[in-house]
Amino acid sequence: MIGAVLGLLVALSALFGGPSNAHAQSSFTSSSANAAPAPSLGGNLLAPNSGAGSSAQQAPLMLAPLAAPAQPSLMVPAGRVALDLAARFGKDQPPITSGLTWRVYKAKAEANGTFALIKEDKSPAPTLILPPGSYVVHVGFGLANAVKPIVLRSETVRETFDLPAGGLRLEGRVGDARIPSSQISFDVYRGSQFEPGDRRPIAEKVLTGETVMIPDGTYYIVSNYGSANSVIRSDIRVQAGKLTDITVTHRAAVITFKLVSEKGGEALANTAWSVLTPGGDVIKESIGAFPHVVLAEGDYRAIARNDGRVFEREFKVITGVDGDVEVLAR
Repeated sequence: MIGAVLGLLVALSALFGGPSNAHAQSSFTSSSANAAPAPSLGGNLLAPNSGAGSSAQQAPLMLAPLAAPAQPSLMVPAGRVALDLAARFGKDQPPITSGLTWRVYKAKAEANGTFALIKEDKSPAPTLILPPGSYVVHVGFGLANAVKPIVLRSETVRETFDLPAGGLRLEGRVGDARIPSSQISFDVYRGSQFEPGDRRPIAEKVLTGETVMIPDGTYYIVSNYGSANSVIRSDIRVQAGKLTDITVTHRAAVITFKLVSEKGGEALANTAWSVLTPGGDVIKESIGAFPHVVLAEGDYRAIARNDGRVFEREFKVITGVDGDVEVLAR
């Protein structure tokens, strides 16, 4: 039984693990359902943007109320045993009333090394009717999960799982203006950004307003506004049973580039653009008459290449001041 539980834990760790199991495959099989897949773990980090930051607010995590049972009692057929399941945010914490996924596996692995999925249920507090025997029960709540070995004999078994997890909800702003959800995304990492080691996100490309359920603890988020250099890292703390709202403030602006023959003239098509720092580091490259680029506040140099000729201009980005940068083709 211990070996079986350890095997299940290793497989389930792919749902909330580090780089070592980034490509792990779940070994659970079923004719009706499969265990939830591991999240994508790709992505690269850019240099942090100084002068910006984030703010956090916490409130109780409001879940749907626990529905009343459809019937006062459940008839258990002969040769079967009832398994009552429930989950809570921790000892002396309130119950979790929605968002749970329960899975019951055979405790003994099949010949091919997989663990057969017997039942799956998304009720907050299900009663499952099973034959007597040994099982392993897994419960998932977003990226938080727990697993227990269960032995059913003749009497009803009642098990409560502790899932010390909380919700994380994110949004980005420039000044008082909310960044459109299509222009910003967030990656969530375990631990602090200041801890050594090469880590990968546990949740990638989280959208504005999306609530992610994760175990309580310390995390850091990487906020990507646009696809250039407006990137913010922030350490956060998530508490069990709480919804943590994070607002990330970027110091950036949306800049549109134009190569023109005269000031205010028509933009020239088929122009290749490069945006450089004063030191010559390339920040962004694109092709087109009107490329839009989100840039962190600071000084830059725009280089335009068109019809074998090269033109350039220095410019400054001011937080919240979107605008055009015209480069004269002369």
